[in-house]
Amino acid sequence: MREPILLTPGPLTTTLTTKSAMLRDWGSWDERFNQMTASVCADLLAIAQAQDSHVCVPLQGSGTFAVEAAIGTLLPRDGTLLVLSNGAYGQRMAQIAEVMGRAVQTLAFADDQAADPAHLASYLAAHPEVSHVGVIHCETSTGLLNPLAELAAVTAAAGRGLIIDSMSAFAALPVDARSLPFSALIASANKCLEGVPGMGFVLVERQALANAQGNSHSLALDLYDQHAYMARTGQWRYTPPTHVLAALRSALDSFIAEGGQPARLARYQDNANTLLQGLARLGLTSYLLADRQAPIIITVHAPKLADYDFTRLYQAVRARGFILYPGKLTRVETFRIGCIGAIQRHDIEQALAALAAALTDMGWQPPAQEH
Repeated sequence: MREPILLTPGPLTTTLTTKSAMLRDWGSWDERFNQMTASVCADLLAIAQAQDSHVCVPLQGSGTFAVEAAIGTLLPRDGTLLVLSNGAYGQRMAQIAEVMGRAVQTLAFADDQAADPAHLASYLAAHPEVSHVGVIHCETSTGLLNPLAELAAVTAAAGRGLIIDSMSAFAALPVDARSLPFSALIASANKCLEGVPGMGFVLVERQALANAQGNSHSLALDLYDQHAYMARTGQWRYTPPTHVLAALRSALDSFIAEGGQPARLARYQDNANTLLQGLARLGLTSYLLADRQAPIIITVHAPKLADYDFTRLYQAVRARGFILYPGKLTRVETFRIGCIGAIQRHDIEQALAALAAALTDMGWQPPAQEH
C-alpha cells in the first residue's frame, strides 16, 4: 500500500527523490556539506529576490524555533513588539515575546478578518514605543491571507521594523525584497518548499542583523552569532540537521525544475480550486470568504451531524489513504484540508472521494443543490 497522503499544513507529503536524499550520511565539517549549506541559503535568498539586501541564517529546529530566534535577536531588550494577530500563530508570536520577557502589544482582529493597514497606521502613530511589528503572512489556523505588501508599506513609513512569519506561505506566495521592506522573514523546510521537518531559516536584513549583537536571550537561538560563525567558517555553530538539509537541497532542485514560485503557486491554486469546488458539491462550506483565502489550507465547517466527531471522520478518511487536520478554532467546529505538498489535482480529487465515502458512512446527506 502507498503511504497516506498528508493533507496538512506541514509536515506534508514529499517526493521519493526528496526522501531518498536522506539516505546518505554527512560529516558536519565536511567541505561538501558546507557547500551544500551555502547553496541552500543562496537559493532561499533568490526566491525572495533578497540577495543584495538580506542574509539567510539557517537554524536547527522547527519553524517556531526560528520565530523565537528572530524575535529574540532583532527585538532590542528595550524594544516593543506589536503583533498583528488573527489566529493561533499570531497569538504564539506574542507568547514567545512574553516568555522571553520582552515588551509586547497585540493588535487583534477576528480570525476571519485580515489585518487592516489603516488600523495599523493609526496604532503606530499613537504608540511611538513600538519598535517592531510582527505579522503572520498566511495564518495557518484558518488559511487566511494577510495583506503583506500594504502592512509592510505602513510599517516602513512609520520607521519600524517588520518581522514576517511566512511559515506556510514562503516559496508559494510571492515575496520580493526589492519592493517589500522587511527586517526578517521566517520560514521552514517542511512547508511550501516540500522538504522535511527539522530546519527553519530567517532572511534577515543586513543592517538589522549588524545592529542585533547582544540582543538575544539565548545562546542557541542567537541569529547574530549563528551568522557570524557561518560567515567565518562556513559551518553551523552546533550539530546541524544534516539529513534535513540534504532533503531540502533536493526539494529546492525540484522547486527550481518545476518553475520556481510562480509554478508552485499555480499548482497549489489549482489544488485549492479543485478542493473548494468538490467541497461545495458535498454540501460543505469553507470558513473564509474567497478574498481572504490563501491556496495553502482550507478550513471547513464540520457537517451538521448529531453525532459528528472529527476523530471518527479522520480515521475513516485515513483508512482510505488521506490524512486530514483538526480545526484550530474555539468558536465553531471545523477541520482543515491542506493544498500543499507533493500533490496534484488528481490527489485532491481522490481525497474528495474518500471524504465523501466517509461522510456517507457517518450518515451525511448533502443538502439539495439549487439550480
